[in-house]
Amino acid sequence: MRAGGKSLGMLGGLLVFLVISFPGAAQSLADFQARFDREPDSVQRVKLLQKLGAAQLEEALRTGKDGNYDAVGLTLEKYRDNVRAALEGLKKQHPNAEKHSDGYRRLEFQVRKGIREVDETLLVAPEAYKPPLQIVRQDLNGMEEELIKLLFPHRPVELPPPAPPAEKQP
Repeated sequence: MRAGGKSLGMLGGLLVFLVISFPGAAQSLADFQARFDREPDSVQRVKLLQKLGAAQLEEALRTGKDGNYDAVGLTLEKYRDNVRAALEGLKKQHPNAEKHSDGYRRLEFQVRKGIREVDETLLVAPEAYKPPLQIVRQDLNGMEEELIKLLFPHRPVELPPPAPPAEKQP
């Protein structure tokens, strides 16, 4: 019996030590933003955006529940700006998305997640706050379309329907 109690005590002590030793597990939104702004590598920036974006979307959800839709709009606009910065960085450092697709694929997934969150916010937001959120959604949608075109540039183009055959004259 005594050995089991010692093991649990040591395990609990180790857990407390790890939580205290690694405070990075509960970083704030400002910390994520500062790391994102300082990161020179575009792929690493996209990886940071996954954490930053999740924190921003969570913040928007929390402030939306409090009814502070001004803060929701500002948070989602900052999210959109971060997505745009990450996309521009990828296009500069890795212009061939087919060859270096990792960052582009991660960013496209993140943008799709952001669009879903903006759509959910639009459903519950009062009418006065919807126009800026709709602009954010349009911008994110445009960036998603651009990412898909960069990832799959050789997609078949939508062709107009063929003209009906001309009638034969006898």
